[in-house]
Amino acid sequence: MKEQVQGTQPGGAYSPGIIGEGRHLYVSGQGPVRDGETVLSTIEEETRITLGNLGKVLEAAGASYADVVRCGVFITDPDDFGAMNEIYKEFFPEPLPARTTVVTGLVGGIKVEIDCVAVLNRPA
Repeated sequence: MKEQVQGTQPGGAYSPGIIGEGRHLYVSGQGPVRDGETVLSTIEEETRITLGNLGKVLEAAGASYADVVRCGVFITDPDDFGAMNEIYKEFFPEPLPARTTVVTGLVGGIKVEIDCVAVLNRPA
């Protein structure tokens, strides 16, 4: 059983979020998009916008950053890791989610994309 969650407008053939088995929320990679437009800026601003979009999908599913158990972070420049990490820490309470950070190329010139898995606080 799966249930679609919106929160943001997808830029391709995917759902912003899917709830599986009633409790597990899988949030697709979010990027620095505001009002339907990609924002190309500093890693700090792109990370804030990206995490804000992640939060919109979490909220649409009845979840919060505190419910996130795992994140995948994709950045284009390894030198941006420290600045991204400082912004990232502002959004997630302790205990921090498990995380993998990968340096890769991203579509459209963005510097960061973040996905996550959250466990919803409701019965299965």
